[in-house]
Amino acid sequence: MIDKPRERAEKALSAHGNAILRMAWSYLHNIHDAEEILQETMIQFIRHEGAFESESHEKAWLLTVAANLSKNRIRYNKIRSADPIREELTAEDREDLAFIWEAVSMLPDKYSEVIHLYYQEGYSTAQTARILGIPEATVRVRMNRARKQLKEILKEAYDFEG
Repeated sequence: MIDKPRERAEKALSAHGNAILRMAWSYLHNIHDAEEILQETMIQFIRHEGAFESESHEKAWLLTVAANLSKNRIRYNKIRSADPIREELTAEDREDLAFIWEAVSMLPDKYSEVIHLYYQEGYSTAQTARILGIPEATVRVRMNRARKQLKEILKEAYDFEG
């Protein structure tokens, strides 16, 4: 007999595992914790009995679970240690952008999460707002503030003028 929940989980992991891992890393800045969040997210996925409207709905649900689990992990850890981002977690085939994602990791979580969802995952501000459970106007304000902070970080750290 074919194990449907396992098949479903393997398909979801294959399709969205890297996005979940990147999301968790953007919060935790530690690959080992991020991998644990990926595992915990997949366990929640297997336990979830509801159906998803589409693959994008499934991905949004997974990223929301990963974000919430990551926030919980931060609360319990109280200590975050930076772990160099692995090349496979940077923008696909864009190693030239690794320094920007490193700068994003220096932002407060509320800013790095909107930047990650918008630029890395390709969600609109409305979709980002739904995933994070905040008003769309708040997403836009955070994006604006994040861009300003990134500009300052890049000016200082990389002598970048933008």
